[in-house]
Amino acid sequence: MTMTRRAALLSGAGLMLAGTAPVSSALAQAAAAPRRGGVLTVHLGSEQRILNPALRASTGVYIITSKIIEPLVDLGTSGRPEGVLATSWDASEDGKTITFKLREGVKWHDGKPFTSADVAYSAMEQWKKHLNYGTTLQLYLDAVETPDAHTAVFRYSRPMPLNLLLRALCDLGYIVPKHVFETGNVLENPANTAPIGTGPFKFVEYQRGQYIIAERNPDYWREGFPYLDRIVWRIITDRSAATAAMETGAIQLSAYNGLPLADLDRLKTDNRFEVSSRGVEANVFNNTLEFNTRRKELADVRVRRALVHAIDVPFFLENFLYGLGKPATGPIPSSSTDFFPNNPVPYPYDKAKAEALLDEAGYKRGAGGIRFSLRIVPIMNGEDVPLLATYIQQSLQQIGVRVEIVQLDIAGALTAVYRDWNFDIATGWHQYRGDPAVSTTVWYRSGSPKGAPWTNQYGWQSDAVDKLIDDAASEIDPVKRKALYADWVKAVNEEIPVAMLTERPFYAVTSKKVQNHHSSPRWDSGDFHDTWLLPS
Repeated sequence: MTMTRRAALLSGAGLMLAGTAPVSSALAQAAAAPRRGGVLTVHLGSEQRILNPALRASTGVYIITSKIIEPLVDLGTSGRPEGVLATSWDASEDGKTITFKLREGVKWHDGKPFTSADVAYSAMEQWKKHLNYGTTLQLYLDAVETPDAHTAVFRYSRPMPLNLLLRALCDLGYIVPKHVFETGNVLENPANTAPIGTGPFKFVEYQRGQYIIAERNPDYWREGFPYLDRIVWRIITDRSAATAAMETGAIQLSAYNGLPLADLDRLKTDNRFEVSSRGVEANVFNNTLEFNTRRKELADVRVRRALVHAIDVPFFLENFLYGLGKPATGPIPSSSTDFFPNNPVPYPYDKAKAEALLDEAGYKRGAGGIRFSLRIVPIMNGEDVPLLATYIQQSLQQIGVRVEIVQLDIAGALTAVYRDWNFDIATGWHQYRGDPAVSTTVWYRSGSPKGAPWTNQYGWQSDAVDKLIDDAASEIDPVKRKALYADWVKAVNEEIPVAMLTERPFYAVTSKKVQNHHSSPRWDSGDFHDTWLLPS
């Protein structure tokens, strides 16, 4: 039997386990009660140009600022939304009015009181106007009224299902201080990189390329919390160096597949660490193939279908990603029990069909067997992205399409694809956050501001798809809503302006010195208020 690349890597990883150190006696004993103090050091795999989650929805932002800036609601241990800055909520029968009661006695880190004016400002001036995903979600938000300092009334021109809004606000409902942002250009405000929040930790310092520091908020509204004195995020862009830092104890947490896939597999058997997808269930992700349909060849759906048929996704998963995932069937993953339409993989690997579709579209092989050439921009979210870019390059070469890989850092790639539209095809990550209207339909709906990352900037538009997206987002009946999303998946799978290639969970590596971790479905993007450390 021929050994696959995955098997070879696994066997090699197994040989490395002989030197694994035993767990210390301090870690072997469970602590009777949470311990106060200590510094938690977290791996940050890339530089962040903005630290404002009301302007930028991204796990790279959340992993830092969710400890500093708080949302109205977050996912609790049960997986359901629970109040943070909001204490209760209710919706009108027609779904057009949703009222939040807000927590009293909360202070911003600069000492000013948190009020409903901050909620109204965040919703209308940042979520609705600038926040990627938020601009679509809040498209029909007309106003946020503030009848008193602790009541915020959201008024919509179309129904907003309460369950959708609550789930969305866990990621798209962070509140920033109006008094800090209300004057000047919001995009140039210094608080975008030196955030002021209400959370358990206060921002201290950001040294570019090195670290970010936040320290305990002594005036935090949750009495007795947080336990930690400080959190330090160490910026380590070299993933192998991050693994070394984890193994020496220089960092205690690396989230969202921050370490090399080979090391994730190896560290699973090291009893100093937990390697798990526990606590990140809310963030299933896909590897994407995005098409700039302004390019003549890619405007033809037959060409887009051909390119996807040419990619053997199961082979890529097994031989490059350690089998961690499965082929995607579209933009709604199988883990979404409320919305998954149970459809098959739309364009399975079929090289002969790919060739036939290209011939039919009029792009026959020419000199050297080449039909045409494309430029691919990998959006470097993880090590799998350049691997997939190279695999796509090799796969499309087999059907006569030459591909040049354009190497840019993540900031440059985001600019090239989503602001400058300077790409032919791109590959990166899409994250599904529990409801299609939170951060998924925005990849397909027209109208997102130019430059908003991870939105439809592909030169592709469909009135029918826009209507399905809007109707589903406004449908209060859950049965009808699921049916609308099934129709939507069928429509976008047929047109594929974006091909969702894989369906994968995130993995985190956590030192067993870290206690009370990954206790909710988006814990890495949570606030860490009740996390603590065993003594060394």
